[in-house]
Amino acid sequence: MLGTRYPIVQGGMMWVGRAELASAVSNAGGLGVLTALTQRSPEDLSREIERCRSMTDQPFGVNLTILPAVNPPPYEDYLDAVIDSGVKVLETAGNNPKEFVQKAKAAGVKIIHKCTAVRHALSAERSGVDAISIDGFEAAGHPGEDDVGGLVLFAAAADQVKIPLIASGGIGDGRGMAAALMLGAEGVNLGTRFCATREAPIHDDIKQALLRASERDTTLIFRTLHNTHACSRTPSRPRWLLWKTEWADVSSRTSNTLLLALGTSGAGERRRRCRGSAGQRGCWVDPRHPKLRRTESNEWLPSAETR
Repeated sequence: MLGTRYPIVQGGMMWVGRAELASAVSNAGGLGVLTALTQRSPEDLSREIERCRSMTDQPFGVNLTILPAVNPPPYEDYLDAVIDSGVKVLETAGNNPKEFVQKAKAAGVKIIHKCTAVRHALSAERSGVDAISIDGFEAAGHPGEDDVGGLVLFAAAADQVKIPLIASGGIGDGRGMAAALMLGAEGVNLGTRFCATREAPIHDDIKQALLRASERDTTLIFRTLHNTHACSRTPSRPRWLLWKTEWADVSSRTSNTLLLALGTSGAGERRRRCRGSAGQRGCWVDPRHPKLRRTESNEWLPSAETR
């Protein structure tokens, strides 16, 4: 359905889903995803799509998270940028995307909607989306308020949802992928795992923190506001990782992005220079992945040999 070699989707991540990472994942056989709202305007998104297209000839998608706000972003204009740029996969999250479904499907765009509960998945299915990405409680970012883990949620969703199901949350290696497929999913969505790659536009100190972290180094915030966020714990304040990125073109070199479950490598030729800073942006990552802990601290990727 997505035109990829492998059933692996890079999750849409605010500030992380840029052309470098998305193109590397697509070149390695998965579906790279740009994050629309990382871009300041729909025009900037159009330019980022073209930049990504210059770095890969493989399919990639765009994430558009639709949330209620006093002054919401121009969501439909972002959707128009996706359609006008010829992108054929849209990952939506947040509110039910029913108001965008007809317009997107008329343009030949496939819609994957991210849900944290079976009832939400069934509602999105009735709205006409093409696939569901179901988030277990292990997922970073917004894991929902039901606190249902993936082992239970993936199977429950597979029993009721008729359209293709993509499992998300806590999947960090081939074992997790195999478990999700056995539970009824047709693919997997990975976020934190792709943060620990050379192509991820994240400060190296954050990647090192992910490699050092244990399964106990995730914290939940905003619980009393019923807007739970799962993020990485640090010993200092603020309790989650913060960073500010500065982009610069420096001498290029080839680096490999591993499609972790299958041992397939892709190439990216841009390096970044990032500068850490407190008080900028929260890092909604979840370090509860055994594959991260087995990776050498000075190498974000395992070797291309299948582990």
